Amino acid sequence: MSGFKVMSLTDAAADRIKSIMADADRPIAGLRVGVKNGGCAGMSYTMEYAEARKAGEDAVEDKGVTVFIDPKAVLFLLGTEMDFQTSKLSSQFVFNNPNQTSACGCGESVAITPVSPERLHAPA
Repeated sequence: MSGFKVMSLTDAAADRIKSIMADADRPIAGLRVGVKNGGCAGMSYTMEYAEARKAGEDAVEDKGVTVFIDPKAVLFLLGTEMDFQTSKLSSQFVFNNPNQTSACGCGESVAITPVSPERLHAPA
């Protein structure tokens, strides 16, 4: 899978991550993205500052920023585009994930089907 990116970023997401990193109170190498069990739909996305890459993590470099992918989340995030959207009432990161099968009404949690090994190694 050399050259294949687990995730991609929109310009808006990259700009927001750059802004967050510039305002951090310590040196930040990138943003760590993962998934966790919880919420009414079953899973939710997680994000945190990353001071360094952890063993086993994928590092996605896109549009001048680095996103580290929790190894447990890779099969849930393959093909995902991370965006940052602003409306009158909120501004938030949004994950456009082809593996997402449903979301709860409040938008806080999602149902995600992991990519199967067969799909992972299928010719494009």
